[in-house]
Amino acid sequence: MALSPERVRARARYAGKRRMYPDRPEMWVDHLREVRYLAAEHYIRQLVDAFPTPTPEQRARLAALLAPAGGDK
Repeated sequence: MALSPERVRARARYAGKRRMYPDRPEMWVDHLREVRYLAAEHYIRQLVDAFPTPTPEQRARLAALLAPAGGDK
């Protein structure tokens, strides 16, 4: 499956910043985080779409997996 335009743009922003500032991660780390977030979101969406509707208990267990362990981060 091809990347969405949003993922292509995020990867391009990250690659450009990483190329321009290889020794300054503060310039590109947020872009890397966005690339990883979009990839995870895409993967999770595929998983959710492939399974039947979860029960309320299953939904709560899945939500607990996505909640930050130590509070907001």
